[in-house]
Amino acid sequence: MERRNLSASELADLAAIVGAPHVLAAKDDLQPYAHDWTEDFIHYPAAAAKPRTTEEVSRLLAFCNERRIPVTPQGGRTGLSGGALPLAGGLALSLERMNAILEIDMDNFVAVVEAGVVTQTLHEAVEEKGLYYPPDPASRGSCMIGGNVAENAGGPHAAKYGVTGRWVMGVEVVFADGGVAVTGGKTRKDVAGYDLTSLVLGSEGTLGVVTKAWLRLIPKPPHWATLVAPFPTLEDAARCVLELHRRGLVLSACEFVDKPSIDLSSKKKGVGVPFPEAEARLLLEFDGSSEAEVERDVTLAGEIALECAALDVVLATDEAKRRVLWEVRRGIAEAVHEMGVSAELDLAVPRTQLVPLVTAIRRISGAAGLKSVAFGHAADGNLHVHLWRDGKDPTARTLFGKTAAEIYAETVRLGGTVTGEHGVGITSKDVLSLYRSPAFLAAMRAIKRALDPNGILNPGKVIPAPG
Repeated sequence: MERRNLSASELADLAAIVGAPHVLAAKDDLQPYAHDWTEDFIHYPAAAAKPRTTEEVSRLLAFCNERRIPVTPQGGRTGLSGGALPLAGGLALSLERMNAILEIDMDNFVAVVEAGVVTQTLHEAVEEKGLYYPPDPASRGSCMIGGNVAENAGGPHAAKYGVTGRWVMGVEVVFADGGVAVTGGKTRKDVAGYDLTSLVLGSEGTLGVVTKAWLRLIPKPPHWATLVAPFPTLEDAARCVLELHRRGLVLSACEFVDKPSIDLSSKKKGVGVPFPEAEARLLLEFDGSSEAEVERDVTLAGEIALECAALDVVLATDEAKRRVLWEVRRGIAEAVHEMGVSAELDLAVPRTQLVPLVTAIRRISGAAGLKSVAFGHAADGNLHVHLWRDGKDPTARTLFGKTAAEIYAETVRLGGTVTGEHGVGITSKDVLSLYRSPAFLAAMRAIKRALDPNGILNPGKVIPAPG
């Protein structure tokens, strides 16, 4: 992809739109905008602009569209599929200054927020009012609502509450030519015209730039409990997941962690775990409106786990103890990244295929001389897989690509998808055709051409080249 640089006059025109302090062009200033959390990829934009209003976003896009300047929308840059990487140079369009919570409507249970609001900031603001916004990506302390919408982000509590899209009632979106559309709002039933809200959700900044969102809220459940169960085999843990659902339990989170993941994370955190010999662990969480309801569900879950050969069950009902149980789970990715060059895959299969998938990952990665860990959201069949090789050998990148392609193919053979919640970006783009038919991909290209005929929005992402 040919890199697009910006002339001095173009930089001056951009500065006239958002103000000179909010246009960056020096390499040191651009470093934060050259990467996200995807492996060790670095792609510098020619400049970064930080608008404060939707009108400024509209003027920036109209300007760039007229001059064929590639635009890479960016939020917290915490993505894991390369969606925020400025592959073609051009302009990095950061929404970080659009960070206002505009309204928390206590009567309609709706939050109206700008795209640059950090997800955890929204969580804390609505919880102060006794409300709850469930989507909780692992990067919630730094990811932003606009990015969550663009990726249709998930998280552990999607087990009960679903991914971001379930909570988006409408967005304000700016299209490539600068046109601004509002796709919904506080009205809960609205079938007037095409469902553009759903079209924009998960489009990864390739169809438009989200500047505002209307988000559905619910009362915050007052009672929570978390339990961890270690199992002697992968099969025992997987059988427990199926049995929990067969018995009618509604889990707010159901996380699977394999032994290599626990070994790495517990060592990194300096925290010992009971039964270190366990091949797999489940972290189960319940919430409810009454203590009796939660206690009933947790008791039944513990009994089911023991029936499925769990070595023990550890329960926590207060916040401090629950946080300790989550600590090791949330530390896995960080621990793997410190081991050397790595690659991450975001796979999802039917729950019944979790064990065959983990077994195949170990077989394929082992044959390639790579190490692997698998962990993630068992209730959704969504596993995050890290492949790594000790040290910083850059030649391993080709090996990672070949190994990942084999794992993707096996995932699709098992009835799964090449990404469950991280998005296609660049990491899954070349294997999307394993999962989506030519007709599906042709429809994607037609929509892209209709909304972004000059191809300026996040070029090189999501849509594979024809052929």
